[in-house]
Amino acid sequence: MIQDIFPMHLSNEYHKKVPQADSFLMIFKDNRILAKNDGQVCYLTYKELSEICRGMGKEIPACVYLFSIGEDDYFLTDPGEGIEVLGFVYYKMFETRTMQPKERVLAAATAWHLYVWYRDNVYCGRCGHKLVHSEKLRMLSCPDCNNMVFPKIAPAVIVGVTNGRKILMTKYANREYKRYALIAGFTEIGETLEETVQREVMEEVGLKVKNIRYYKSQPWSFSSTLLCGFFCEVDGDTDITLDTEELAVGEWFDRDNIPVEDDGVSLTREMIGVFKTGGEKNL
Repeated sequence: MIQDIFPMHLSNEYHKKVPQADSFLMIFKDNRILAKNDGQVCYLTYKELSEICRGMGKEIPACVYLFSIGEDDYFLTDPGEGIEVLGFVYYKMFETRTMQPKERVLAAATAWHLYVWYRDNVYCGRCGHKLVHSEKLRMLSCPDCNNMVFPKIAPAVIVGVTNGRKILMTKYANREYKRYALIAGFTEIGETLEETVQREVMEEVGLKVKNIRYYKSQPWSFSSTLLCGFFCEVDGDTDITLDTEELAVGEWFDRDNIPVEDDGVSLTREMIGVFKTGGEKNL
C-alpha cells in the first residue's frame, strides 16, 4: 500500500526547521501539486525556487516544515502567481497515485493532508482571531481564547462484503475514480467502526451483514482519512438495492472472475486481492 516504503520511514513529528538547498517544496494550487514526472516524480527544491525568486526580484516565500522521508525534508510553501519552472506542471492529486517512487507519492498525499489543514484553519473557529503555530507541536493555537487545533483525521471503513465465493464490488456515482471498489464510508458521531460497517452496507446496497472481522488500516491522506478495512458476510437476502446517489454499480463477483488486481497503493485493492486468494478466511 501507499505507506509501505520500508526500509524508508515517514518521520512526521513537527520541528521548527528551515529548508536547506536540497529540501523538497510542496506547492499546491486548488487540488493540484507542482511536480515533474519523467518516469520518477520529483518536486521543486528550495535552491531552485530561491534562484527563480532572485531572478524575478521576488522575496523567497516562507516555508513550513512538514516531515522527512529517509534523508529528504519536505516543506510547504506558496510562491504565489507567476512562478514557472521548465518541466514542472500542476498535476491533479488523483494523478499522483500511480506515480513512482512510492515514497514520493506518500509525500504528495501526506503533504496534501497537511496543506488542507493549514488552509482551512487560518482563524480560530471559537472566537475568530488568527491562529499561530506552536513552536513544538503540529498544532495551531489561538492567542486570545487558547483554543488548540490539531490536524483533522477522519475515521472511515472499507468493507469487503462476501457471500461464499463471491464479493460485492461497486463503482462510485459522480466521482473521478471510475474503477471497481468496495463499499466505504465515514464513521459518524457515536458509532463504533463495526456499526459504521453495518450502516454503510445497509445504506448503500440494502444488505444486512454478520461476522464482521477487522483486516488492516491505512492512512489515506487524499481525503484526510484513516481507513479501517473489514470483511463481513451477507446475512440473509443477497439482492442489492442500490443507493444511486452514492453508487453507480453494485455487483457480486466470483473469486475467479474479479476484474481488478492489487495496485500496491490502496487498502481497497489489497483487500480485493486477499479475497481472490481466499485470505479473508484466515481472519
